[in-house]
Amino acid sequence: MTPDSGAFPDPTVQPVPRSVVSRVDAADSTLHNPQRAVISLGSNLGNRLETLQGAIDALEDTPGLRVKAVSPVYETEPWGVEPGTQQTYFNAVVLLRTTLPPSSLLERAHAIEEAFERIRDERWGPRPIDVDIIAYQGVVSDDPVLTLPHPRAHERAFVLVPWHDIEPEGEVPGHGALTGLLPSVDDQVVTRREDLELVLPR
Repeated sequence: MTPDSGAFPDPTVQPVPRSVVSRVDAADSTLHNPQRAVISLGSNLGNRLETLQGAIDALEDTPGLRVKAVSPVYETEPWGVEPGTQQTYFNAVVLLRTTLPPSSLLERAHAIEEAFERIRDERWGPRPIDVDIIAYQGVVSDDPVLTLPHPRAHERAFVLVPWHDIEPEGEVPGHGALTGLLPSVDDQVVTRREDLELVLPR
């Protein structure tokens, strides 16, 4: 069965009181002191596009979180493995506004991965979904549970290129502006898939 948002419903989603839904739906105007976060998504198993969309929808369904922008889809070769041994990745970046603290956002990211049956038993193994927190409101932290920004984000074209598409003025905290970092990843091949599209939840 193809992993998608219907086949593997997110077990963390519980009924939310209507009063909470109405407050959260207004997003920026009602979220108390919302924070900006950048999330990177990647998939190289199953229906990759459908899985990415399912992860975006699951993020949007999280109380206290709103997806504000979704990048184009890029196709990339897997890292750390012999060429041709795994399917290529579909990658995207999303921008969030959220009242969740970084630790709760990480828990939500892991719950979404588990809902799509992500198994963490091989470092460079194939996976139906990666949900990585790239940056959170300019925070710089070396906490081993959640290092911010993501320790390799500034070196990865599959993060920087789609992020730049939706936030040209964006910065990787502690490393500088996206425009200044992009030349350093020019040798990494990322192919924009003009024939594919992810939908911003409404």
